[in-house]
Amino acid sequence: MSATAGQAQSERGLAERLGLKPGQVVQEIGWDEDVDDELRDSIEDLTGNELLDEETDDVVDVVLLWWRDGDGDLFDVLSDAMRALAEGGRIWLLTPKAGREGHVEPSDIGEDAATAGLSQTSSISAAPDWSGTRLVSPKGRR
Repeated sequence: MSATAGQAQSERGLAERLGLKPGQVVQEIGWDEDVDDELRDSIEDLTGNELLDEETDDVVDVVLLWWRDGDGDLFDVLSDAMRALAEGGRIWLLTPKAGREGHVEPSDIGEDAATAGLSQTSSISAAPDWSGTRLVSPKGRR
């Protein structure tokens, strides 16, 4: 395997860690200069679709939500993000890792997610500076 092929496979692995599949539609909310471009590129490469911005009216399979402490009211943003989700869709909440500027305490995420009617199902290291928390509607509400 060439270095380029290995790099492409590694980049694709970033999106695969989020459980994304080819053909899925992903909306991105909270983009700023500090987001991880490798992760964004890997999502577009794997899904074959460009990321939709937060102004879209399309129904999406996944919402990619970049969130930092001080960005506002997480409950409000999660509630808004749920409106665009297809049945069975999920939100990946991406927050700066502990020790980095903008870090969000896991307890704050859990509280706001629960208030919005979402369940936290897993957490991963989504990128070098970002943690990912998978949020879904409980099965009874889908």
